[in-house]
Amino acid sequence: MARETTMLRTTETPAEREITSPVDLCDASGNLNQDAIGWSREPLHRSNVRGHLLRKKRWNYWAVASDRYLFSATIADIDYMGLAFVYFLDFETKRFIEKTVSVPLARLPMLETVYEDVRFRHKRLSVTLKDDGANARIMAKARSFAGQPMRAEIDIVRPAGHESLNVVIPWSRDRFQFTSKQNTLPASGFVEIGGERYEFEQGKSWAVLDYGRGVWRYDTFWNWGAASGVQGGHTIGLNLGGGWTDGTGMTENGACIDGRLHKIHDDLTFDYNSSDFMRPWTVKTRGSDEVNLTFEPFFERVAKTDLLILKSEVHQVFGRYKGSIATNDGTRYEISDLLGWVEQHNARW
Repeated sequence: MARETTMLRTTETPAEREITSPVDLCDASGNLNQDAIGWSREPLHRSNVRGHLLRKKRWNYWAVASDRYLFSATIADIDYMGLAFVYFLDFETKRFIEKTVSVPLARLPMLETVYEDVRFRHKRLSVTLKDDGANARIMAKARSFAGQPMRAEIDIVRPAGHESLNVVIPWSRDRFQFTSKQNTLPASGFVEIGGERYEFEQGKSWAVLDYGRGVWRYDTFWNWGAASGVQGGHTIGLNLGGGWTDGTGMTENGACIDGRLHKIHDDLTFDYNSSDFMRPWTVKTRGSDEVNLTFEPFFERVAKTDLLILKSEVHQVFGRYKGSIATNDGTRYEISDLLGWVEQHNARW
């Protein structure tokens, strides 16, 4: 249950600029449009990224979780390779299956706005991500998913007026990223693996979107955490990020509570053991008590890629958050067993 409280602030963090009308991400030369720096409650940026040979990165990542299962599908174009990957996790049995297909030098039609369709076609894996703004659909097929055929169809609904976190991270004029993080989106559907069917029940399943378009540095590090669920009668979604945003004056931190976005302007500190990611993590705001969370993992996903110029290592742990978050009006929300994930990602790409 939400309760009124007074937040203890140790420092004053200046508010980031809120954008309220459509804007191009890039200027005519392909560099960052200074008017695009800020955040918004709905996707207002047109990701007109061009030029910057080999440095452009585009992706659409979806994850859908019930209280028992999680399914994720991603399509990405990293400028010299097109790829798609899907994975499935049964929280109870810890059954985990992941499949990745990459195509060197492939150029995928990754479009400029969040609400458009994206497709990846390959004989080993087919992924379609449809999105018209009001509704989205994930469709995936694989001939061999741990040796068995796989098919997934999951429908996602955006309630009218539902807000999301959309932000531009400005490293420099020619290195920048636009991201749209959307959570607590009602979902329903199924995943079939061999003769088994796993249901994502309506009213008990939530979808999370991570949409990214930008021009990246070669060496990259980030932490990212997300969660969706019902707490004390409130539907609460978290987006928690760090590392890659530090020192830019912008964060990708926010809480979506009953469909309303509450922007968190402070940077976050992620405290964890990088030698044992399954030990508890803590996530806290640096200059206030807005975020004070502990994350307790129950499963670790490790994804490693080493393809000469492309090296990536992700440790993504799934588990549950507990603690509290506070909004700028002083309302504090207690968090207990909120399902989600957090990760460490190192890449040279």
